[in-house]
This record gives sequence, C-alpha cells and structure tokens, in this order.
Amino acid sequence: MTILFRYIMREYINVFTMCFAGLMTVYLVVDFFEKVRKFIRYDAELLTILGYFALRTPSISFQVAPLAVLMATLLTLGVLSRNHEIVAMRSCGISLYRIASPFLFLSLIISLMLFGLSAVGMPYATAQAEYVKTALIEKKSGLATFKADRPWIQIGDQTLMNIEVVEPDGTTLRGIRLYQLGAGFRLTEITEAKEVRYGEGGWTLHSGVSRTLFPDGRFLTESFQRRPILMSQTPEDFTTWAAVESEEMTLMALRAHSDRLRKDGYSFTRMLTDYHGRVAFPFVCVVMTIVGIALSLRRSGVRGGGMAVGIGQALAIGFLYWTTHSVAIALGRSSVLAPMMAGWIANLLFLSFGLYLFLKVRQ
Repeated sequence: MTILFRYIMREYINVFTMCFAGLMTVYLVVDFFEKVRKFIRYDAELLTILGYFALRTPSISFQVAPLAVLMATLLTLGVLSRNHEIVAMRSCGISLYRIASPFLFLSLIISLMLFGLSAVGMPYATAQAEYVKTALIEKKSGLATFKADRPWIQIGDQTLMNIEVVEPDGTTLRGIRLYQLGAGFRLTEITEAKEVRYGEGGWTLHSGVSRTLFPDGRFLTESFQRRPILMSQTPEDFTTWAAVESEEMTLMALRAHSDRLRKDGYSFTRMLTDYHGRVAFPFVCVVMTIVGIALSLRRSGVRGGGMAVGIGQALAIGFLYWTTHSVAIALGRSSVLAPMMAGWIANLLFLSFGLYLFLKVRQ
C-alpha cells in the first residue's frame, strides 16, 4: 500500500465519516420529531423511545450509506482538485485508475459490511424495533403472531391458525390449518382449508375438511366448500404483517421461504424480488463511487466541483437511484419484471452511466 494510496484513503475516510454522521443525524432528528409526539400520547417512557430509535439505526444506516459514499467521493475529489493535488498527481504520471483505486477499495469494504448487515443484523433489529413500537410503546397485542417458518396467529381464546401464505392485499390467506383446543388444552378439532377470504360478511373458509376428535380416540371427518369463521383481524392487519415480513427475515431465511413457496405452487415473486433487492442494494456503494469519480473528473480529467455542487449532485443522483430502484422492485413484485432483473436493474443502469462518464474523462 503506497503512501499516495494511504493519503487518499485517509482523506476519503474523514469526509465519509462526516457525511455519514451528518445524514444519520438529519434522518434520526426528522424521524424522532415525526414520531415522538405520537409516542408521548401513549405515555411511553423515554428510555423505551430511545431504545426504539437505537434499534432503527441499522436500517437507517443501510439506507443512507450509499448516499454518504457518493457525497464523500464528490467532496473528496473536489477538495483535492481545488488544492491542485489532482494536477500534481497527473503531472507525476499517476493515472486516473490509480487515483480512483482507494475510493473503489473503501466502497467495496463498505458494500461488504452493508451486505453482512442486511443478511443478519438488520432483520433482527427491525423485528425488535417493531416489537418495541407495537407492544411496549403503543401497547397493542397485534396479531399474537408466533414467528416461525409458517406463521401462527391466535383466533379467539382456544383456536390457533397456521398460515402458509398471506396475499399482499391481506384479503386472502392460503394454506390454512385451524387447531381447536378444549379443556386442559386437549386438541378437539383440526380444520384444513385451501384458503380463507375476506368479504362483505367477514372471513370465510373455502375448500376444506374438518376432523372432530373425541376423548375415546374416535374422530369424525366432514368436508365443506364454504364455512364462515369468526376472526377479529382485518385485511389491514395482514397487509401490514406481509409488508414487514421480508424485512424481518435474514437473507437465507428469505431465500428458503421463496423456494418453499415456489415448490408449493404459491406466488413467490414478491419474496424473491425482495431477496434480490437486498442482495443488490449494498453494492450500489461501488456504483455510486464510479459515478462520483466520473462526475468529479469529467472535464479534462483534472477539475472537480465545489462543496455545494458536490452535495447537490449527490442528492440528485441519490434521488434518481432510489426512485429507479423502488419502481423496479414494485414491477418485480407485480411480476412485470423478473425478480433478479428487478433487484439489479438500477445498479446496472447507474453502473453503465458511471462507466460511460469515466471513459469520457481524459486519461
């Protein structure tokens, strides 16, 4: 590792730390004042509120780190150019590729750290933050959900429901099993149904069979096409549940869940799209670095922008990337795009844009 490499890397780390800390502070302050008044109405304790925002930190870091990388790249090269250090490097015969190598090296390290955070740390913190918000702050019982590969909820006092698939709109639950418990928690009835739908009359089981179990070991089997079921939950409850489910799963669990849905014949595009999106997003740091380098050196290879220009460019590009990525994920979830394409297309588009600008820079 040469002296020049260490020097550029040190300057870049200093600027990145400042940008990352600034973006995190702004995000947390806005999020805090947006939610704290609502939390106070629930008479929540200050330590509980602070704990909630502490658990939100990994998710926020995951979102703002790529923007901080882009902003730090633009500002660092802008400062080096303003101090004529880029001119000095080029005069000594140092290529732009060598100047760019510290930025690419650090952005790759940051990408790998974000990938690890997305794979394990962020899902756990997100799930705990949701629990603190729902149970400890808002004091809601929610769906009484048991976190498992196939989710469970409690129906009434003596019935447990096992659900395989929750449709995004929350009005249809597929792969239903109901377990009715009697005195002493003895299993008295098992009901299996293809699905349960929500309509004007409430929830209704469709295409199922029920088995009534007697104490002497006998059982009675009865098939049905439609059967009403009393449930206090609404489709909105399941919509919220389905929306956060993938965020609270590790990458391995998310991939395994999508594979199981595919093998069972259910729609798996939403889960698989979320999986590829979470795999692809951390590596946008490398893409943003290439774009930032190209933008800073695009004129004659030696000019960089000022601080205001760098911040403005970073915010504009970050907004365009986030919009593109969000639209692609939405198209992937609705099966308009293939899940892998939906997850990676924003990275590929901005990488192509960055490489094009970089090749236009005078070497």
